[in-house]
Amino acid sequence: MISFFRSDNGTIIRTDAIEPGCWVDVLEPTMAERQWLQNELEIVPEFVRSAFDDEETSHVDFDEDTGQVLVIVDCPFVEDESEVVDRSIVQYDTHPLSFVFVPEQEYFVTICLRRNETISDFAHGRYHDISTARRTRFLLQMLLRVAQRYLVCLRSINRQIREYERALRKTMRNSELMKMLGLEKSLVYFSTSLKGLESTASRIGTGRILDLYEEDHELLDDVMIEIRQATEMCTIYTNILNGITDTFSSVISNNLNITMRTLTIITLVMAIPTIIFSFYGMNVEGLPLIQWAWFPVIVAGVLCAIAAFVLRSGRFLK
Repeated sequence: MISFFRSDNGTIIRTDAIEPGCWVDVLEPTMAERQWLQNELEIVPEFVRSAFDDEETSHVDFDEDTGQVLVIVDCPFVEDESEVVDRSIVQYDTHPLSFVFVPEQEYFVTICLRRNETISDFAHGRYHDISTARRTRFLLQMLLRVAQRYLVCLRSINRQIREYERALRKTMRNSELMKMLGLEKSLVYFSTSLKGLESTASRIGTGRILDLYEEDHELLDDVMIEIRQATEMCTIYTNILNGITDTFSSVISNNLNITMRTLTIITLVMAIPTIIFSFYGMNVEGLPLIQWAWFPVIVAGVLCAIAAFVLRSGRFLK
């Protein structure tokens, strides 16, 4: 789907036709729309291929022949229920969002392979002081919202970590540990994507590829601050999650050791009457008080009590 937008008094409005200085939003594009990007907007084919690659990493590319600039960043999103193994687990992933500067027609193009909340917020006019004609500033404003989206997702992950930790304190279930594993995987995706986003923003800040004005530098500083804050939060939550996982793994291992130790004691104690009854059950002579059937029962009971007392009070249970 292709939509056209332009700014009017700092607010984004939808237009019916493409015009210079407008914003072209391409969402979940088809092959026909891919051809339209190459034929009508004359976007470099290499840029189109990179924008259609779901595994593309964050980077900035410049075409010397046409002067076009491609910026790709990874945006966070919640995985669909159809893509996760356990639907009760909320997992996050990242997907590429491409920005293309077409200087000859003065177009600003965004290409996204799936629905993006950041782009949707801009398209619905939820942000103000926007000018689609000032394309570099428009790009930085979008990068700022992307970085803030990371912060929102990271806070959600932190809340889930606390919730799963409280559940693990009550019961050691495998499902809670698997949820922790899903969050750990999400944090790995975020950490990698944030590093790429920071590198991309730093390259934009050099001013060699895109011209930056003084107010753009201030906005870029805000973007870098948000990215670094998100990176630091991601590192902290990863360390916390690893610590919680290691701690509960040790607790589970310790509980298993206690269970095995208890079963070993029971086995040792129960072996005593088995040995005694085996002696008295054999057809041999010379055993003491063999004529009384209750005697081996009393002996077995006394020896079991002594063994249980020794094992319980001795170093075996310490």
